[in-house]
Amino acid sequence: MEFFQAVKQRPRVIAWFWLLFIVFVHNAEQTISASNYLVGLGSYDITGPAADVNMMGYANSGQTASGIHFRLRARTFIVAEPQGNRVVFVNLDACMGSQLVTLKVLERLKARYGDLYTEKNVAISGIHTHAGPGGYLQYVVYIVTSLGFVRQSFDALVDGIEQSIIRAHENLHPGSVYVNKGEILDAGVNRSPSAYLNNPAAERAKYKYDVDKEMTLLKFVDDQWGPVGSFNWFATHGTSMSRTNELISGDNKGTAARLMEDWFNQKRDARTVNENPRRVSNIVQGAQVNHHELLELAASFQSITGKPVTKYLSISRRVRSSLRTAERPNFVSAFCQSNCGDVSPNVLGAFCTDTGLPCDFNHSTCGGKNELCYGRGPGYPDEFESTRIIGERQFKKASDLFTSASEKLNGKIDFRHAYLDFSQLEVTLPKQGGGSETVKTCPAAMGFGFAAGTTDGPGAFDFTQGDTSGNPFWKLVRNVLRTPSKEQKDCQQPKPILLDTGEMKQPYDWAPSILPVQILKIGQMVILSVPGEFTTMAGRRLRDAVSSVFKEKVHVVIAGLTNTYSQYITTFEEYAMQRYEGASTLYGPHTLSAYIQEFKKLATAIVSGKAVEAGPQPPDLLNKQLSLLPGVVVDSTPIGVKFGDVKTDVPRNSTFKKGDTVTVVFWSACPRNDLMTEGTFALVELLQGQSTWVPVYDDDDICLRFKWSRPSQLSAQSHATIEWRIPQSTAPGVYRVSHFGASKNLFGSVSHFTGSSNAFVVK
Repeated sequence: MEFFQAVKQRPRVIAWFWLLFIVFVHNAEQTISASNYLVGLGSYDITGPAADVNMMGYANSGQTASGIHFRLRARTFIVAEPQGNRVVFVNLDACMGSQLVTLKVLERLKARYGDLYTEKNVAISGIHTHAGPGGYLQYVVYIVTSLGFVRQSFDALVDGIEQSIIRAHENLHPGSVYVNKGEILDAGVNRSPSAYLNNPAAERAKYKYDVDKEMTLLKFVDDQWGPVGSFNWFATHGTSMSRTNELISGDNKGTAARLMEDWFNQKRDARTVNENPRRVSNIVQGAQVNHHELLELAASFQSITGKPVTKYLSISRRVRSSLRTAERPNFVSAFCQSNCGDVSPNVLGAFCTDTGLPCDFNHSTCGGKNELCYGRGPGYPDEFESTRIIGERQFKKASDLFTSASEKLNGKIDFRHAYLDFSQLEVTLPKQGGGSETVKTCPAAMGFGFAAGTTDGPGAFDFTQGDTSGNPFWKLVRNVLRTPSKEQKDCQQPKPILLDTGEMKQPYDWAPSILPVQILKIGQMVILSVPGEFTTMAGRRLRDAVSSVFKEKVHVVIAGLTNTYSQYITTFEEYAMQRYEGASTLYGPHTLSAYIQEFKKLATAIVSGKAVEAGPQPPDLLNKQLSLLPGVVVDSTPIGVKFGDVKTDVPRNSTFKKGDTVTVVFWSACPRNDLMTEGTFALVELLQGQSTWVPVYDDDDICLRFKWSRPSQLSAQSHATIEWRIPQSTAPGVYRVSHFGASKNLFGSVSHFTGSSNAFVVK
C-alpha cells in the first residue's frame, strides 16, 4: 500500500513505474516468443502383411514377404504456432509416399479435424526401404509385381499414418525446435558416377564429393518433458537389404531409428531409478548368478503347448508396449530420405559375381551383362550386417548432432502446396546468348536403361544402363502394349522409350501425371517435399535455387519420395547419359528445370505472403483397383498338434553364450490373418524371481528374426522359425522364446494362439 501511495504523490515515480512495466512486458514477450511453438510427436505400427505379398522397390516378382526383420513405423512431428499456422511431417518406414494413401489420410483428417490438416500443410514421406510390403500405390506400373492392389498393405499404411498424426496432435505442448548439421563420410557412394561426371566441370568443382554427405537434424524439446524426438534428412538408398531378402525391414534408416530411440530411452531410464526396466541390459538378476542354480531353475520350465489367447496379449507383452509407458510422450526419432537418387549404401563398390573384378564403369556390366554386377555393403557378404553398419553410422552422427544442437528455430510457420500436370508443363529457360526459350515436359515414359536396374538390384535379360538406342526385339514387345507417338519420342530424346506409361490408360492409369509440390517452413528451416528421387546434383540445384529466393539465411532440405511417387529426377546432363536414373526420369530432359521453376514460385509466394493456385486435383483410383492376390483360405496342423506347439525346440538344460543364435520352430498359421499391429509375432522373455516372465526382445528388435514358411506352396500348414542372436549386452539368466499368431478356420473365423519353448540359460 505504501508503494502505491508514493506513486500517487510523485509524477516522476509514475513515469518510471510505467517505463519499467513496459520493459518487463516487452522482455516477457521476447521470452515467450523464444518458445512460441507447440511441438508434438507420434509413432504407430505400419508393418503390413508379413507373408505372400511382393515387396516394393526392386520389382522382383520372386521377392515375397516371409517374416519380419524388425517392424515398420510411421513417425510424425507437428509444429504449430499457438494461434496460427502448423505443419505436419510424417516419415514412413515404407518405400515411398503414395498418392492414394495421401488422399485417404487427408480425408480422415478432414473428418476428424476439419480444415486443420490439409494437403497444404501435411507431408507424408517414405524412407525408401526395399523390404516392405507392396501393392499400396494406385498406378499400374508400380503394382504389377504385387499382383495388383493389396488392400491389407494399403490399410496398414493409412491406419498407421492417421494414428501417428493423432498421437502427435494429442502430444502438442509448448516447446522448442533446434537444428544442427554434420557430415557422414562413409554411408553412401555414387552408383552412377559416369552420369555425374557429365555435369559441367565448373559445377562439380564446387563440391568435394559426388554425393551429399551432410545430415540435417531437428531436435524437438517439450517445455515440460524435455527432449521428445528428432527427425533428420540424409541421402542414401534403402538398399542395404538385397533383392532376394524376404524379411520385412526398415533397412538402414529403420535400423538407425530403432537404435536412436532405444539409445535415448536407455539413457532416460538410467536416470530414472524407479522406472520399471524394459530392456534386458537393465534387468538386475539378484541372486541368480550361479550357473548350476540357473540350470535347475530352467529345467522346471518346459515348453508350453499351444493355447488360445486374446489378440491383445501380443500387444500387452510387446517390449515397447504403449500400455506400459508413463504419461510422458514416447521419444520418436525418424531418419528421413533426401536426394538419394544416385546414392548407394553399398559403399565397398560394385563387383562382378563371376570374376570378383569391378564392374564396367560406364554401364555397370560384367562381360556385357548387368545381372552379374552387384554393389557390396560394408558387411559383405552379410546383408543384415551391412544394414546394421550403415544404420549405425547414421545413428551415431544423429546422436552427436542431437546432443550438441544449439541453434533454435525462430520465426513464422508457413507452407505452400500446388498440384501440377507434369505431362505438359511449360518451362521457361534462359538462353546462352540472352533472352529465354520455352520448353515442355512430356507424358511419362521409361527408357531401356530402366530395365537394366542398378548395382543395388540388377535387372534381367540383355538390358544395359546407358542405352540411348534401344533393342529392336524389345521395341516389338513394347509396341504390343503401346507404340509411342513421334511427338512423344521427340519429347523424350535421347531416351529410347521402353514403356510409354504416361499414355497407357488400361485398365487404368499406368503412371501419374498430376504431382504435388510443397514447401514447409518452420522459422529458418525449409523442407522441400518432392514426389520422387532427385540425384545428388539435381538436389543441389534445387536447394540452391530455393535458397536464393529467401532473404534470410535458411536451412533447406529435400524430403524425397513425399506425398506421391514419380520415380527419378536427374539433371539435363545426367539425363543425356541414360543410365538407370536418367531412363527413369519420367517427364523428359527438362523435368528438373520444371521442378526448379515451380518450387521457386512456391518460395516466392511465401516471401511475398501471396497464395498460389491449387492446380488440378489428382485422380482417386481406389474403386478401379484390381487384385489377383488370393486370400488365406484355411490354416491347419497335423492331427494331434495345436497351433503354437513347438516343432523344433532347444534341448532341455541348454546353455548359450552371448553371440550364439537360439532357434525355435513353432507350428503356426498365416501372418496375414492378423498383422499383430502394435504387437509381436515373436518374443524373448527373461525369468525374474521364481515365476515371473518379463518381455525383453520382440520382433521389433534387430537381434530377433521371425521367419514364416509353408512346407509347400499350396499347403495349409505352416511354421514360424524364431531366431534370437544373443546380444553382447544380454544379462545372464533364464530365458524362453514365445510365439504369437492367429489361425483361420474353414468358416473364416480367426483364433489367436501362443506357445513357448523350453527355458534355457544364457551365461
